[in-house]
Amino acid sequence: MNVITAWMEKYFVPLAAKIGGQKHLVALRDAFIGTLPATMAGAIAVMLNAIVRDMPAKFIQGYDGSTIPVIKQIIAVNGFMWSGTLAVVGIIFAFSWGYNLARAYQVNELAGGIVSLAALLQGVGFSFSTSAAMKLPAAAAKIINVGSADTGISYADGALNVGGWGWLKLGQLDGNAYFVIMVVGGLATIIYAKLMIRDITIKMPDSVPPAVAKAFTAIIPAAVALYATAIMYYIFSLTLGKNGDVLISWVQKTIADPFLHIGQSLGAIILVTFLVSLMWLFGLHGSNVMAPVLEGIWGVGLLKNTNVYDRSGMAGVKEAIKAGNGDAYMWVRGSFDSYAWFGGVGGTITLLIVILVFSKRADYRMVAKLGIAPSVFNINEPVMFGLPIVLNPIFFIPFILSPIVGVTIGWLATAANLVDPVVVATPWVIPPFLYSLMSTGYDWRAPIVTLVSFIAAIAIWTPFVLAANATKEVD
Repeated sequence: MNVITAWMEKYFVPLAAKIGGQKHLVALRDAFIGTLPATMAGAIAVMLNAIVRDMPAKFIQGYDGSTIPVIKQIIAVNGFMWSGTLAVVGIIFAFSWGYNLARAYQVNELAGGIVSLAALLQGVGFSFSTSAAMKLPAAAAKIINVGSADTGISYADGALNVGGWGWLKLGQLDGNAYFVIMVVGGLATIIYAKLMIRDITIKMPDSVPPAVAKAFTAIIPAAVALYATAIMYYIFSLTLGKNGDVLISWVQKTIADPFLHIGQSLGAIILVTFLVSLMWLFGLHGSNVMAPVLEGIWGVGLLKNTNVYDRSGMAGVKEAIKAGNGDAYMWVRGSFDSYAWFGGVGGTITLLIVILVFSKRADYRMVAKLGIAPSVFNINEPVMFGLPIVLNPIFFIPFILSPIVGVTIGWLATAANLVDPVVVATPWVIPPFLYSLMSTGYDWRAPIVTLVSFIAAIAIWTPFVLAANATKEVD
C-alpha cells in the first residue's frame, strides 16, 4: 500500500492538481456553480408542485390539483418560476460561463458574460421570422389579440396573418444548449479576452466616467468575437445545417446525446465515482475537479428530467427514458448523492456510525462526535482532514469501494424500475434518505434503496475500523 501511495503522490496527484487548477476548467466549474441560485429556485418550484400536484395523485384517485383553490394558484406561480429558471437555464449558464471565463483572464467580467450570451443567441433558430398565414374560424380569432401593433397579428378573409416576428425555441435555451455554450460561448469569450489583454480597444479620455469607458473599451473585442461566431454559424448553415438544423440541435444530436448515453452505463458511472474518491484521498476536492464532467453530462441529464417531469409527471419521464430519445435519463447528477455520497463523498456518515459503535480509539471517537452533525448535512471536510481519511492507507479501500457499491445498488434498482429516477435538483445539504425521497419526486421506495446502500457501506467500513483499533494503543 505504501508503494502505491508513493507512486500516486509522485505521478497522479500533481497531474490531478494541475487539471483541477486549469483556469478554463475552474471557470467552467464556477459557471455551473453560478447557476445554482436560479436552478435551485426552479427546482424548489418543481418540488412544490410535486407535493401539491403529483404526490397526492398517486394516492387519491381522480385528484387534480389544478382545479382546487389555492393549490391551483400555487401550481400556476410555480409554473412562472419554472419559466424563468429551468426553462431558460441555457441563457443563465451562458452568461455565467462568459462571466467566469472573463474573470479567469482578468478582463471585464460583465462584458464577458454578455459576449457569451450573445454568442448563444446568434445560433438559436426562431420558430418563424417571416410572414405566415393560416386559415382560422372567426370565433377562434377572437380569442387572441389581433390587429395589435405589438403582436404583428391580423385577421382578414378567414386567415390569421402573422408577419415579421417570431419567438425563441425553449428547447434550445434549456439544458440542450449547454454543450454549444461550452464551445461557442467559450470561444467567443476567449477571443474577446485575448483582444482585451492585447489592448486592441477604443481608448477613451480620462474625463469619461469609468462605467462608460469600460463599455467602450469592450466594443472592438466583443464585436470581433461575435463576428467570429457569427461566421461559424453561417458556415454551418451552408454545410451541416443545410437540412434546416441549427448548431444547437445538431450538436445535441451528434455530440451531446452520445455522451449522455455513455453516461448511463454502469461502467462510466463507476469510473467517475472511483476518480472522485481517489482525488479526495489525496486531498483534492474530487467533486470540484470532476465538476465539468459531473455537471456537463449528468447535470444536463437532471435538467432534462426536471423539465419533462414538470410537463408530464413521472410517467412522462419514464416514457422518455424507455423511448431513448434523449429527453430524459435514468441516471443523473442527483443519483450519486441519493445512493452513494450520503454524508459526503465516500458515504462518510456511515464511517462515523461504525466508529461510534466499534472503535476503541479515543481520537477517532472524538472526531466522529464532532463530525456527525455536519455529516448529517453532507459536509464531511472535518472528517476528511480531521480523522484523517486523506492519505490514510487503512481507509483507502473502503473509501473507494463504498460509493462504488452504492452507485451500483442505486443503478440496478433504478434500471429494474424498483425506484423512480431522480427528477428534481435537491439542495445538497438535505440529509440522507430525505434527499433521495425529495429528488425522486417523493417516491417512498427511494429511501429504502438508500438504506440498502447505507447498510452495505456500514458493512464495508466495519472491518477497516476494527483493524484501525490495532494501529494505535487503545486509550
